Amino acid sequence: MKLPPIRRRLLFVLAILLPLVVLFLLSALRTGPFAPLVVDVAAIETKPLVPVLSGIGTVEARWRYRIGPTRTGRLAELGTDVGDAVSSGQILGKMDPIDLKERVNAQAAGVSALEAAIAMADARLRDAQAGRIYADSQYRRQLALLETHAVSKDEVEVAAQREQAAAAAVESATAAVELARREHAASKANLDALERQMDELILRAPVNGLVVERRIEPGSTAMAGEAVVEMIDPSTLWIHLRLNQIDATGLRADLPCRIELRSRPGEFLPGRILRVEPLADEVTEEMLAKVVFTATPQPLPPLGELADVHIQLPPGQATPVVPAAAIRIHNNRQGIWLAGDGKPRFVPVRTGRRSAEGEIQLHSGLENTGPDTRVVVHSERPIAPGSRLEIRTSNSTPIQP
Repeated sequence: MKLPPIRRRLLFVLAILLPLVVLFLLSALRTGPFAPLVVDVAAIETKPLVPVLSGIGTVEARWRYRIGPTRTGRLAELGTDVGDAVSSGQILGKMDPIDLKERVNAQAAGVSALEAAIAMADARLRDAQAGRIYADSQYRRQLALLETHAVSKDEVEVAAQREQAAAAAVESATAAVELARREHAASKANLDALERQMDELILRAPVNGLVVERRIEPGSTAMAGEAVVEMIDPSTLWIHLRLNQIDATGLRADLPCRIELRSRPGEFLPGRILRVEPLADEVTEEMLAKVVFTATPQPLPPLGELADVHIQLPPGQATPVVPAAAIRIHNNRQGIWLAGDGKPRFVPVRTGRRSAEGEIQLHSGLENTGPDTRVVVHSERPIAPGSRLEIRTSNSTPIQP
C-alpha cells in the first residue's frame, strides 16, 4: 500500500526528530541540569586530633627605648637616622649647653682655689701644732725650774698662758682646715653635678639596637623627658597574639608555633609561646599571649605588622573527624551532607577543633550513622535534598553508588 506524500514526509521528519529528542534527553540526564551531581566523599574517622590553634597578632618590641634630655633645651646635633644600627654607649646626638660649659669652668676654678686654701690651712695647722709643742715644752721646763726656785711663779704663769694660747691656735687652725675641706667638698659636689648635666646633654644609646623613630630635628626645642629618638633591641621582638577564648583550651607557655608574616606569605618562621597573659579581653572575648621567634627574622619585620600564628596544641581524645571542607551551611544551620543510596542527607553537627591537616572534630550529629558512612567533601554545584549523586573515585571516573 502506497502512502500519501504528506504521510511520507511526516514519517521522514519523525525519523529524524525522534533520535534527536532521545539524544537530547540522554544528554540532559547525563550532563544537563537533570544530570547526577558529581561529588567527592570521604570516610568519617575516629581518632585523636592534633589541634592547631590559629590567631592574629602584631609584631612588637619587648624593650623600646625613648632617648631624650632630662632638661629642656635646644637640640644641637643628631647624628643618627631611622634604620641605623647603633651600639651601646654610641653618641646619638647632643643638646645645646648654652652657658653650662662656662659654669663648669668657673666651678672648676673655685674647686682649685679651695684646694689651695686647704693647703694653706694645713700649713697653718702644722705651724700651730709646732708652736704648741714648743710652748708645752717651755711650760714643763718652767715648772721644773720652779721646784728648784730658779724661776719665779710669774714666769711660770707666763709660760702657762703661752701654752694655752698655742693650744687655742691649734684648735683654730684645725677648724679652719675642716671648714676649708667642707667648702671644697660642697664645691666639688656642685662641679660633679654640673659635669653630670653636661654629660646628660649627650644622648647615648643604652643598648645595642636599631633606631626606629626620629622625632625632633636639630634646632628644635626638646622638653625635659621628651623623646628625641626611639630605638629597640631587635633580639626582643615578639608578637602580641589574640586568640578566641572558645578554642584556647590547652594553651600554655612553651608550646611550638609557626609564624607567617603578612609581608611574607607562605614563609613560616618557627616560634614558641612565651607566656599566656593573666588578663583576657572581655570585650572581644579573646585570650592574649606573647609569642617569640626562635631566631630573629632577617630582614626585621616592621613594628605593627600583622602576623598569623598557628599553635600546635597537645592531642586530645579520639573523636569523629572529617575534612574541614565537608562542613556546609544549609538553611542557616551548620552540618555535613551524607552520601547514601545516591541521595544526600543533611545532618546538623557541632564542630570542635581543627588540625594542621585540615581536619575538624565532630562533637554531635552522628548518632544515627553507621561505620561506612561517607561525607561529601566537594561538589560541582550546591547540594539540595533531592539531588542525585555520583561519587567520584580516585581516578576521577564518576560511578553510581
